[in-house]
Amino acid sequence: MRVGILGPLQVAGCAVGGARVRALLVRLALDPGRVVTTDRLIDDLWPGEAPAHPMAALQSLVSRARREAPGVISSHPAGYALDVPSGEVDAWAFERLVRAGDVRRALALWRGPALADAADLPFATAPAARLEELRLTALATRIAADLSTTVTTDPAAAPSATTTDGPGDPAAREAGLVAELEGLVAAYPLREPFHALLMRALITQSRRAEALALFERIKAALAEELGVDPGPELREAHLEALRDAEPKSNLPARLTSFVGRSEDMSRLKGQLGRARLVTLVGPGGAGKTRLAVEVAASLHVPDGVWLVELATATGVRAALEGVLRTTDPVRALRGTAPLIVLDNCEHVIEEAATTARTLLSEVAGLRILATSREPLDIPGETLHHVLPLPEEKAAELFAERAAAARPDLRVEPERAARICRELDGIPLAIELAAARLRTMPLSVLVEQLGDRLAFRGGRTAEPRHRTMRAVIDWSWNLLSDRERELLRGLTVFSGGATYEAISQVCGAGLDLLSSLVDKSLIAVSGDRYTMLETIRQYAAADLPELRQAHARYYTELAESADPHLRTGAQLKWLAVLDAEQGNLDAALRHSDDPLRVILPRLWSWIIRGRHREISEQAASVLRRVGDTPPPGRELAHGICRVLAGFAPTEAVLESDHPAALNSWALAGVGTPADVVSLTERQSGRLRDHPDLWTRSAALLATGIVRFEYGAVTGAEDLLEPAVDGFRTVGDRWGQWAGLFWLSLVAENRGDFAAAVALAEEPERLATELSGLDTPLGPMTFLIRVGQLKGRAGDHAGAARALERAWESAVRSEDQAIVARVMHARAELARRTGRPDEAARLLEAALALDVEVSAQLRAYMNIELARVREPREPLRRALELMATCSDRTARATVLEGVAEHLEPEPAAELLGAARALRGIGESADPHVNGLAARCRAALGEHGYRVASARGASIPNPERYALRPLSSP
Repeated sequence: MRVGILGPLQVAGCAVGGARVRALLVRLALDPGRVVTTDRLIDDLWPGEAPAHPMAALQSLVSRARREAPGVISSHPAGYALDVPSGEVDAWAFERLVRAGDVRRALALWRGPALADAADLPFATAPAARLEELRLTALATRIAADLSTTVTTDPAAAPSATTTDGPGDPAAREAGLVAELEGLVAAYPLREPFHALLMRALITQSRRAEALALFERIKAALAEELGVDPGPELREAHLEALRDAEPKSNLPARLTSFVGRSEDMSRLKGQLGRARLVTLVGPGGAGKTRLAVEVAASLHVPDGVWLVELATATGVRAALEGVLRTTDPVRALRGTAPLIVLDNCEHVIEEAATTARTLLSEVAGLRILATSREPLDIPGETLHHVLPLPEEKAAELFAERAAAARPDLRVEPERAARICRELDGIPLAIELAAARLRTMPLSVLVEQLGDRLAFRGGRTAEPRHRTMRAVIDWSWNLLSDRERELLRGLTVFSGGATYEAISQVCGAGLDLLSSLVDKSLIAVSGDRYTMLETIRQYAAADLPELRQAHARYYTELAESADPHLRTGAQLKWLAVLDAEQGNLDAALRHSDDPLRVILPRLWSWIIRGRHREISEQAASVLRRVGDTPPPGRELAHGICRVLAGFAPTEAVLESDHPAALNSWALAGVGTPADVVSLTERQSGRLRDHPDLWTRSAALLATGIVRFEYGAVTGAEDLLEPAVDGFRTVGDRWGQWAGLFWLSLVAENRGDFAAAVALAEEPERLATELSGLDTPLGPMTFLIRVGQLKGRAGDHAGAARALERAWESAVRSEDQAIVARVMHARAELARRTGRPDEAARLLEAALALDVEVSAQLRAYMNIELARVREPREPLRRALELMATCSDRTARATVLEGVAEHLEPEPAAELLGAARALRGIGESADPHVNGLAARCRAALGEHGYRVASARGASIPNPERYALRPLSSP
């Protein structure tokens, strides 16, 4: 709106001052686009006594208005006009919207009393009163619409542009409407529509007595003040309040609290507002009946809510007639609008469907809420899937029921969540488990979770709900032989399966599979069919032939995926393997040929950095197949032996399989010299390999091993072409691994700016691979980038990176990662002149009860020595490095110790560090500063002699401990 008069005057983009100028614009806005004569304007703006020169005064006002609101006022011979279309004046737009029935948009234009800037001028009185009357009428219309949605409309679809629309919970919305109407009734004590609406809102909340009392008050006020009786709207609300005080119902009273289904309640109320048949479907024990009863009890249905229980009924019609006490339910219900809950339809599904369709066709106002383990499958049916509870709600239910069984017992949320995960989040299973705490400790219950099918309920529980086995028996007995055979077969899968896998392994058709989905025994999630662990335990059988078919299928899947893991399709196929990890693990456990299964899986484990899993699985396979490889499996057997710690066989040394390229490095086979020798041999053999990825991988492995175990020089010459090769084939893993080690090489020579540049790209690549469980994951890169930026002088960039790393570390709850970030933040605090904060962070990190590497503990002690008394931290750092094989880590610690020594031993340690790094002169400003101090004290010759002496010391850490031991 360009001009607003529904509240204080507003002119778009302008600040208008002066009461008389504002009144002029308000007056012109009452007739936008029309000329208001000068005489009319003078009379309206100076109603008591016109100024001595009225025309001059008016012209002065117009001039001021034009200065403050340019382009708004136009001149005419007879007077002036607001040169704005009527649609851009809010009062005119308001009237049109109200007349069109769009009251919400109309009310959104209202900012306060209409014509507020002309409230004391007679010309505004009548228009303001008319606009206020329109507002009150629109407000009543909007509230009436809101009131009609509180019971029958999905809260998510409710209007959102009004002051009362708030929480999605219908009860909260009803309460908001009542509060709003109470305020309006107080403000307008004789306005009947607001009183009628408040009475209806109170009735909706079952507060009929208050509604009747309100009617008596307004009736008396109307008679006393106006001498009139209540109008038809009030009388109709009065009649509604006089009807039965409680709706007719046979719903059972609640015995326990209802936990965890508030969202289901809201969605179901919305569905019942749009559909006449809503069926709750879901597995046994999910709580369909309880949810249906809670929803039905929460609705205001004057014509009655009837629960028809079918679990033990011989027929649906007979059960319905018994509840309604009539032999002709259609005739008894016709002309009414009740709600019927048909509970447990699955064992009489055909008759339940027929009866429901007949009732809905014959009784126009009827709504049906059904519960079943499969749909009724009739026209107009809306399904609501009742799923197991999410972990947080399940844990809440368990804790509440456990407290009822053992009031003195406190269950930790983490343990409650674990128990509920084991029980698939099934409410009945959770309640049965919690009840057992009455007779056993929590630790014993946890051990018993594997026997969940035998958990028993109370004495009054229905037989089909007395144990989880009985619950599933109820569904099992309704299956055909073919359905039972398929359900048993599906238990060989772990973590779900695609239709292709199921059809290949079980030979099942889509119709049979869909039938089990309809019966809530399996579910569809994305493109996978899944099964609850509780149902798996029930249906599991010894199926050796099917297990081998399953193992063959997933072995072939791993073999198909393996070559794609080294291409631009890497992420896609890693996602496939992630989704099928449970099945791949099961295939490895059960296959008659485990060496065939493990070989194509090795590279995906290497990509993920799951080195412990690699060695454990390799050892497990070797135990199964023995020391002699089966024919044709020599390579897989040899790689497993290397990964289990044995020397590589010729089959491994002569292979170009990805896992063979650096398996000995992963397993730490032999001495560093052995690892270097084996890798150099492999690299030389594969230098001319026709496959670019294989050549690049050989270069990468050799570059890493040179840097880590051998001569540092020459690593870049191998790593750079390796990265180029991986870029060409599209392998993200190879790129970030190569760039990561190139960054380490640059850091090793003290070129921190280059190290930052090389570390930032791997961070992006690692983020793309963030679903992977890698030790070189995104968080590790963030920590490295933060440290390197701090050392390169970019303190602000370092702070940003480490803040992100800290947030991720806290979310991960991995205390080892938390300790690493604390160390990095402490280093930055020291570099930015905050030594006390650095000391606090380091002491807290060292005090964490967590296992971290000796290297990290040494680094933290070196950093602590820079901000606290150095002797003990330096001693601890050197002792931690005594058996370390990481040459660059040892060099870093020696350089840190050198800071605190006299020039001669400091120069010796700098020489030892330089020898370990395999470099000539360092580019590290800090190390160069130390060297300059030593040169100044010893002279160039003395420094070189001491440095050369240090480079030849066989155990520089032990040597460095000597000056620290002297008093």
